[in-house]
Amino acid sequence: MNPKVSEFIGKQKRWPDEIALIRQILLDCGLVEAFKWGSPCYIYYDKNISLIGSFKDFCCLAFFKGALLKDSEGILKQQGENTQSARIVPFTNVSEIIRLRPILKTYVLEAIEVEKSGLRIDYKKAEAMERPEELQLKFDRDPDFESAFQNLTSGRQKGYLLYFSGAKQAKTRESRIEKYRARILDGKGMHDCVCGHSQKMPSCDGSHKYI
Repeated sequence: MNPKVSEFIGKQKRWPDEIALIRQILLDCGLVEAFKWGSPCYIYYDKNISLIGSFKDFCCLAFFKGALLKDSEGILKQQGENTQSARIVPFTNVSEIIRLRPILKTYVLEAIEVEKSGLRIDYKKAEAMERPEELQLKFDRDPDFESAFQNLTSGRQKGYLLYFSGAKQAKTRESRIEKYRARILDGKGMHDCVCGHSQKMPSCDGSHKYI
């Protein structure tokens, strides 16, 4: 058991018992316990299999490649319409977890087999994503801005497109675009730090300043 996970559970006010039970199920499946992105993470030979999430209204068991699972019991949920790979099983009480315990173990073992087989998610490429009208108008007015965006990696482009499109009002979309305009012109993604690394990279462990 990873001490950081034990500390995480000890600080939980809403779901400590539920998270502790999910943790035990994952450990029983032979996964290695780590602590990543502020959450308990479970690994098979350096491959991320699952994560335990804690939110205001529920806690959950998340599968990184849940979209590749058969989901024979129909328990997997897509958290957000733009989520392509991950799937979650939400819980609000211990009894739900106890009832699904054998099924959850089956899903975890299937997730391990998916990783062992080398299966990959066929991610939607940035080029296939629809651009918000507000962004396209700015591109039409400023070719250099469009060129800078096109020179970003596909992952960085997708991050921006999802964020810009996520705003319901045109005014908010335009505001978001303007806020990140300078970063795009500098060739940076939304979560890149001043050194140019992605915030999610292990080399950026909090010692750098993120802007």
